Amino acid sequence: MDNKKITIIDETLREGMQYRGVMFSQKQRIKILEFQEKLNVDICQAGYPPAHDLEADAVKTLCRHAKKNDYKIRIAAMGRANLHDAAILLDTGVKDLHFHLHIKNTVTPGQLNNVLADLLTTIEFVKKKAPHAVLSIAMLDIGRSDDAIMEHCISILNLHSVDILSLPDTSGIMSPNQIFDKIHRFSAKTQNPSISVHCHNDLGMASANSVMGIIAGGQFLEASALGIGERNGIADLYTTAKTLQNQDFDINLNTNDINTFKAYYEYVDAIVYEQHNHHLLTLNTPVFGDAVKTHVAGTHAGGNFGLASEEKFFLNILCGKNLVKKYLDLHAIEYPEDMLDILTLNIKSKSTQLNRCLTLTDIKCLVASLLD
Repeated sequence: MDNKKITIIDETLREGMQYRGVMFSQKQRIKILEFQEKLNVDICQAGYPPAHDLEADAVKTLCRHAKKNDYKIRIAAMGRANLHDAAILLDTGVKDLHFHLHIKNTVTPGQLNNVLADLLTTIEFVKKKAPHAVLSIAMLDIGRSDDAIMEHCISILNLHSVDILSLPDTSGIMSPNQIFDKIHRFSAKTQNPSISVHCHNDLGMASANSVMGIIAGGQFLEASALGIGERNGIADLYTTAKTLQNQDFDINLNTNDINTFKAYYEYVDAIVYEQHNHHLLTLNTPVFGDAVKTHVAGTHAGGNFGLASEEKFFLNILCGKNLVKKYLDLHAIEYPEDMLDILTLNIKSKSTQLNRCLTLTDIKCLVASLLD
């Protein structure tokens, strides 16, 4: 890619309330927005105002809060691509209007023309009411939609003032290579709209798919804290953005502020736990879970991974002498260094005999036996 500047759309608030019906209070919404501002998120997709007057009021409140505090983050809202929803979105005060449009593969040419005519009417309405508005159109969904229909829609949108074309894998059925092929194909046909990538995690591929979608030509990344979202969620904000930064994409998101990120993730996780009695932030969460600093095989013992408060070593038949040395040093156990090899062998044998990892007491006993 020539243009490696990526804009981050954090959808924790909008997608998050589609995760098992999680509800964010106004206080929680503001706190989440504050985390996003501190982390240099570009756009907060704040909600879905057409759902209810109170949802519209919540988005209005976030807009006012951002303006009052001179936030850099832009506030966006989502609705259907029609005049009714457009009017509601405009009334909230958001400058970024995100619309979704679902065209079935069974549509006739006449029906398709009618749908697109209604869409263009909506676009013209928004541009007239808010000339500086940023418009995004999400075409649902690229995993199931006919390519010819998608390309026809893109050709129409090329001729009108649409800023962002969102190409979501709404069903979460695609693989990274399929996402790359689709986004690469469609990005070659876009002129004015930038492409936004939105991937669902039904097959566990959302973050990987999002990375490949950006590499293929996407310029906007849609993600959320802990990947919270509809069904199995969407791309994870931190790991997806960090992966892209490691490949030299230019991203404003401050992934180096790991403590704020952890606090953000813990805050969202606590809300989920309060309402549904389970955690999204688990032992196996990349970077933020404790498992990233646990080691069994010696070949992995030299790494420095994640944010766990301490490294943990589990000694069984797979351990090596470097891992054993780290374990002994961690627990301040004195041992004869010239007997490290035999100690390691004894640990392997003992774990096999007991059919489990050895405890600290077990290790101390083995060391003591060498000193006798």
